[in-house]
Amino acid sequence: MTIGLFDEADPRRGHESTLDIIELGERLGFDSAWVRHRHLQYGISSPVAVLAAATQRTRRIELGTAVIPLGWENPLRLAEDLATVDILSGGRLNPGVSAGPPHHYEHVKGALHPDTADTEDFSHERVRRLLDCVRGEPVTGISGVEGFEVFSDRVQPHAPGLGRRMWYGGGSLRSAQWAGEHGMNLLTSSVVKAEESEDFAEIQLSHIRAFRAHHPDGDRARVSQGLVVIPTDSASPEQRAKYEQYVAKRMPRTATPQGPARMMFAPDLVGTSGEIAERLSSHAAFREVEEVAFALPFTFDHEDYVQILTDIATELAPTLGWRPAP
Repeated sequence: MTIGLFDEADPRRGHESTLDIIELGERLGFDSAWVRHRHLQYGISSPVAVLAAATQRTRRIELGTAVIPLGWENPLRLAEDLATVDILSGGRLNPGVSAGPPHHYEHVKGALHPDTADTEDFSHERVRRLLDCVRGEPVTGISGVEGFEVFSDRVQPHAPGLGRRMWYGGGSLRSAQWAGEHGMNLLTSSVVKAEESEDFAEIQLSHIRAFRAHHPDGDRARVSQGLVVIPTDSASPEQRAKYEQYVAKRMPRTATPQGPARMMFAPDLVGTSGEIAERLSSHAAFREVEEVAFALPFTFDHEDYVQILTDIATELAPTLGWRPAP
């Protein structure tokens, strides 16, 4: 999973770096590459556009968003963009989305939804609208020929199979259950809500099981676990010091639930591939899943990402039983 941090004075360089990392991921045999979403920050604000570019630079690797916050989007328009990119990719797009109001909504609502700010629905209903559009449900009563124009009553282009590759980024039991009931896939990340426990692994495991218990596919329903892992096998001494400082700075937030929402953060894993594999093997939620999205830290340099991804592909992942795609 990559991010696309950039310098405001030179945004192209950061975006090109992200595309280069995705190309590297394909060469290393990774199954998928995921892009995070950053609005009004110096990160990727339009992951769908970036992934459209990535479709033209890759041939095999799956491309995902983790995640698009739907409070910033119109579901019908987003469905058109997602279907277009999926068609261009040859059916490789895996859109991840989430519900809820935009971050700092009080400060952005006038610019984002000037006429409807107080009536916008940011609940799971917004996700359901997107699913209907992606899955080909009628969105209008207009279809057929009108003069010289031909109209469709569903979103065009329609991308067959995209509806089965929709992911929900959920951090609560309610969200996990909702995603299962609506036939989505589940992205469970390094942030969860402490509802029945204050043990991160136990919380994440409960979400996975609740999701599958309510999904039509049961235990076969797809779940991807997101964690920050930083292998140091080929890292320089300077890189190791940077990584260890980064992890140490973030460690205090993992001890107890944070804020009124009682959010729990997973510890970042740094060390040799052998050390990380040992810690993962004891993680209750990790043992429950077959897909993992290893997240790259937001503030590292391009060379750090190359080293980390190379160590994951050549050291850590094979230790965990993964084999690169041909």
